[in-house]
Amino acid sequence: MAGKQIQDTPFPFRSTIILTATGILAVILPLGLTAAGIMDIYTAHIITMGGVNAMMAISVNMIVGITGQLSLGQAGFLAIGAYACIFFNVDLHVPLPLAVVMGALLAALAGFLIGFPVLKLTGDYLAIVTLGFGEIIRVIFINLKALTGGPNGRQFTTQMVLNPELAIAVVLTAVVVVVAFLQNFLRSSYGRAILACREDEIAANSNGIDIFHYKMTGFVIAAFIAGLGGCFFALVVGFIKPGDAQFLRSIDYLIFVVLGGMGSMTGSIVTAFFITYLQEFLRFLQDYRLLIYPLILIFVMLFRPQGLLGTKEFSIAGFVDRVGAFLCKGSVKS
Repeated sequence: MAGKQIQDTPFPFRSTIILTATGILAVILPLGLTAAGIMDIYTAHIITMGGVNAMMAISVNMIVGITGQLSLGQAGFLAIGAYACIFFNVDLHVPLPLAVVMGALLAALAGFLIGFPVLKLTGDYLAIVTLGFGEIIRVIFINLKALTGGPNGRQFTTQMVLNPELAIAVVLTAVVVVVAFLQNFLRSSYGRAILACREDEIAANSNGIDIFHYKMTGFVIAAFIAGLGGCFFALVVGFIKPGDAQFLRSIDYLIFVVLGGMGSMTGSIVTAFFITYLQEFLRFLQDYRLLIYPLILIFVMLFRPQGLLGTKEFSIAGFVDRVGAFLCKGSVKS
């Protein structure tokens, strides 16, 4: 009877509380290590760039893994967000936090406009069109010299460039907020509908789900996150140039998703941080370090083609709940 009562009672650990505590710890721990001098400024900058790359990987995964489309133009949205943030803050003197939001919204608007013609395509055709979109953005930014500085780009000196403690706190907080938002969104009716479109469009359509509407929703959200990543890229690096919109950068973000697992936000984030650190760790190899990435990709495709986590998510809340349930079960038996 006692065992039946414990089995029916919800476990006291709340997922939201655990996730909030985990997010706070993820921000405070590196910040405390940097302030205490245990972590140097160089390592803090690498972790900060890992956070920016993680945000871009989340954006790509939202399209490739969640929506089920293949996009190669996320670097274009990054450039739109970065240049818009600089324009609003420097040229129009908009407060920096508001300029970041406006830059991300402008990238989302670009995603909305480009989504109408391109989301009627699928597979390789969609990839080619989005690749062309990224190249168009790059060429436009090269020729808009008055606003973008032309091929030389624009500098953007802020407190986040000068203060690595502030940069790592802001970027990691933004990543935690984006992940929390997406996890809740994917559990909503909109998120379930997007996942249904990914799994089987014919079955989803037969159940009354508007395929184009939900594809557009996922595409715009991904563009917003990419624009937000672009804003933080400009804030952390202090510089943006049209070459940052080229398709090779979009391929880099796609590699994060493929290695981490298409559909797994956790896998994409872990891979983004790992590859970012690996790039710096192998810097002594100079250009030969570029040979490491194809080798890693080949081994993953051969031995684990679904990626690090596949479509699964590592849930600390679920892990704690299972450990607690196991301990409670053991205490009942004793």
